[in-house]
Amino acid sequence: MARNLNPQAEKFVEFAVESGVLTFGDFTTKSGRKTPYFFNAGHFDHGAALRRLAGFYAQAIAASVQAGTLAFDMLFGPAYKGIALAAATAMALSELGHDVPFSYNRKEAKDHGEGGTLVGAPLAGRVLIIDDVITDGAAKRESVALIRASGAEPAGVVIMLDRRERTGTDSDLSSESAVQAFERTTGTPVIAIADVDDLLGFLQSGSPRAAALRHQIPAVESYRKRYGA
Repeated sequence: MARNLNPQAEKFVEFAVESGVLTFGDFTTKSGRKTPYFFNAGHFDHGAALRRLAGFYAQAIAASVQAGTLAFDMLFGPAYKGIALAAATAMALSELGHDVPFSYNRKEAKDHGEGGTLVGAPLAGRVLIIDDVITDGAAKRESVALIRASGAEPAGVVIMLDRRERTGTDSDLSSESAVQAFERTTGTPVIAIADVDDLLGFLQSGSPRAAALRHQIPAVESYRKRYGA
C-alpha cells in the first residue's frame, strides 16, 4: 500500500540506513524485546554526518514553526548526546536565518570556574530540548525539571526517530508509547524527524537502497501491529 510520506522524513530514513545508524535483522532490546530493526544514533560519528543530521533537525524545527505548532527562544542539549546535537542544530538553524542561543548541562556539578551544571546561555524563555530518541523519557523529564527550576518553560523536545511502540512486557503492555506518556505527564510536545510509519514508507519507496531491504517489510509491519501505539 502506498504511503504519503514527508519527503524530509524519507530522506532522513535513507540517510540513517546509509550511515549504519538504522539496521535490519534480528535484535534484542535492553528490555528483552525482539525487534526487526535497530536504531543507534551513536553511528552518526563523522563531521559530515553530524552536519547533515543537524540540517534535518533544523528543517524539522523550521517546519513546525512555519506550521504554527512550535515557538521557541533557545535550544538545550541534555548531557551527553544532546550536547553535540544542540550545538550542531544551533549552527544549522543560523544558516536558515534563525540565530538562537543554546546551552547544555553537565552530569556532575563543577566546583570551580563558572561552577554549576549549566554551560552556555542562561535558560530563559521557551526552551527547545534537542536529543536523539525517547526510550523511557527519564532524561528528558530531568531536562524539563531543570528548565522549569530555572524559571524558563520547555517549548518541546525534538528527536530523530519515534518508534511509536508501547512499552512494557508482552504480558503487561502499556496503552501508550514512551513519547505519548512523556507528552501526557510533562505537557511538553515531541517533534520527531521521522517515525516508524516513515520507515515503512521508505522501505516501500522506489529508492534503490530501499529495494535491497524490501524483504524486511513483513517483519516490520508485524512488529508494528503487535506493539504499535
